[in-house]
Order: sequence, then structure tokens, then C-alpha cells
Amino acid sequence: MSSLITEDEIGDETGIVWLEDVECLDYVRQSLDRLPARKGKPAYHRDGRMVGYAILDPTAKPSRASGTFRRRVFWLLPHDRDIQPDGLYAKSAPAEGVDPRTVEPRVKGYKTERSEGGPPSTAMQELGITLPL
Repeated sequence: MSSLITEDEIGDETGIVWLEDVECLDYVRQSLDRLPARKGKPAYHRDGRMVGYAILDPTAKPSRASGTFRRRVFWLLPHDRDIQPDGLYAKSAPAEGVDPRTVEPRVKGYKTERSEGGPPSTAMQELGITLPL
């Protein structure tokens, strides 16, 4: 879950690869997966689809026990807002959901009004800033 990801766990990231245009996504789910390599598109074994993944620095060390690397994977499930806008997450986001615009290498990302499906704040309205929902 994103709330459990700490900055030190993603300190070896050098890049984020998006497999889709994230400008049209209000949120993505993120998790730390144990993967056999520092880079490259990982295998995906969840329902739904992978929308991105992190690349690690060549000096990142594998786990001593398993020889794997902990890398972030970004994904969506079939019942997420991009497919079912009036569904379960119409006005919220899953616990591991973050606004993809807030994700960078070594930055875990966070929820925003847009990712939560809520209306823009008064300050945003006064500034004339609107977010597509």
C-alpha cells in the first residue's frame, strides 16, 4: 500500500516508466513488488492492468535472502474509476491510490482532490484552476 511505502524504500529509483498517458487518470494504485531485475517491464499477475513501473539505479542492491529487488509498480483494477466512473471509487480512491502527477523517482506520490474524486477547493476555484474528473 502506498501509505506503507517510505521514501527510503524507493531511494534507489532513477526513473518511472508510464505505459499509458497518466494525464487522463485521476489515480493509480502503487505497490512495492519483489522483482528479479532493476529495470525492464516486470511480469504482471494481478487483475486489471499495469500502467507503470520504476527503474532502479544500477548500484541498487538485491535482497540478501531472495536476490530480488523491491520496485514500485503502478496498476489499476477493472472496477477503478477510469473504467467505472460511477462505481465504487466515484468519490474516493483506494488506500494505495495516488495521483500519478505527484509521482516521481524517489517520491512516493500522494492523494489530491482529483484522485479522491472531490470537487476543487475554494482556493482552486478562486484561481480559476479546474481539474478534469
